Amino acid sequence: DHGDRADELGTLRRVLRLAPRHAVLALTDGADPALAAEAVRVGAQDYLFRDELDGRLLSRAVRYAVERKRSDLARRQLTESRLRAQENARLERGLLPTPLLEGSELRFAARYRPGRSRALLGGDFYDTVRTADGTVHVMIGDVSGHGPDEAALGVELRIAWRALTFAGLCGDGLLETLQRVLEHERPSEEVFATLCTMDIAPDGRSAEVYLAGHPAPLLAGGEGAVPRPLAYEENGPALGLLPGTGWPRNRVELGAAWSLLLYTDGLIEGRIGAGRQRLGQDGIAEVVTGHLRQGLRGEALLDATMAEVRGLNGGELTDDVAALLLDRG
Repeated sequence: DHGDRADELGTLRRVLRLAPRHAVLALTDGADPALAAEAVRVGAQDYLFRDELDGRLLSRAVRYAVERKRSDLARRQLTESRLRAQENARLERGLLPTPLLEGSELRFAARYRPGRSRALLGGDFYDTVRTADGTVHVMIGDVSGHGPDEAALGVELRIAWRALTFAGLCGDGLLETLQRVLEHERPSEEVFATLCTMDIAPDGRSAEVYLAGHPAPLLAGGEGAVPRPLAYEENGPALGLLPGTGWPRNRVELGAAWSLLLYTDGLIEGRIGAGRQRLGQDGIAEVVTGHLRQGLRGEALLDATMAEVRGLNGGELTDDVAALLLDRG
């Protein structure tokens, strides 16, 4: 009757709760096929009627039930993994910067590729904003190490840089404050961060550059000009290494038309061919020069540069890579 059926289904539910990863085969009365169907709906992998039971049929039903349970578990795990990956991807995309350059005549392009497998966010970070006075501020940095802690610290430093920049802080004072943020937030005292920050004048013809242990940007000015590193000799220590040390200010003339490439060391530490030679700053300058002579600019220039660096390396680069390009004229 109805009460017996409820008791049997209640027992089945308790068994399923106690053994969620095991296959369950329901034995029911052949006179009540509705109960058998309900048992499968509740969670049993299959059912057998008691009055039709024999050894061969039972063995086959158990085998099928086990395989069905394995398939169900695998499908559930795959779905959970896919949902988790989608959530992580949405979160990491939300943590990547959105450049704020409204009102600026500068063209901006960026490429970002973390070294961690299947990650969208690494320890490299960058940002670009235009403040009310027309100055364009651009920054790129690299947290030492590889992993989620370093990626999180990179996001913190980027957000702090943007907030401090909009608050009117720049130059040495900005770097000193970022260093304090890093010292409080880093997972261990061995962690440091390199940084390059630039303040481009409202007319776009000059800039102030601060380097904290970071590779110097490449500047190509005018038609046929060979890219050259900016302020290469005036490089202060990375953030977190030498507290109390300042960072020199470097004023550079950009000219009327120029292309400016900022990048992290992952772009220049790839190898050239099968040997041990690294690409280096001279190598990246040659790569960019070749594509400029082909007439490439903006996104096309950046994509071609990244593709050639990967080709020279013989495949994907192992380190995090961030690169951004600003063009004028």
